[in-house]
Amino acid sequence: MATQGDTIKTVRTGNKNPQHKEGSVASAIEEQTAKLPSDLFLWLGIGSMVASAAFQIAGQKKVSNFIGHWPVNFLVLGLYNKLVKLEGHE
Repeated sequence: MATQGDTIKTVRTGNKNPQHKEGSVASAIEEQTAKLPSDLFLWLGIGSMVASAAFQIAGQKKVSNFIGHWPVNFLVLGLYNKLVKLEGHE
C-alpha cells in the first residue's frame, strides 16, 4: 500500500502511471506548444498589460478592460508550455 510519502516521491520524480494515456487532441496540442519558446507567453502577458494601460490612459475603458483579461490567460498557457517541456509529452 502506498503512503503519502510514496505519492509525493512519485510526483517529484515525474514517474507516470503507465495505465494513463493522453487523448489525441491533448497530445497534438502538447507537441505543438513544446516548440514555442517559454518566454513568448511572458512577453504576450506583459504586452497585453501595457496595451490595456495605454487604452485606459486614452479613455477607452471597455477596450482596456477587455485586453486587461488577457495576461492571466497568456501566463497560464506559459505554465502549461513549461510543464509540457519539463515532463515531456507522449
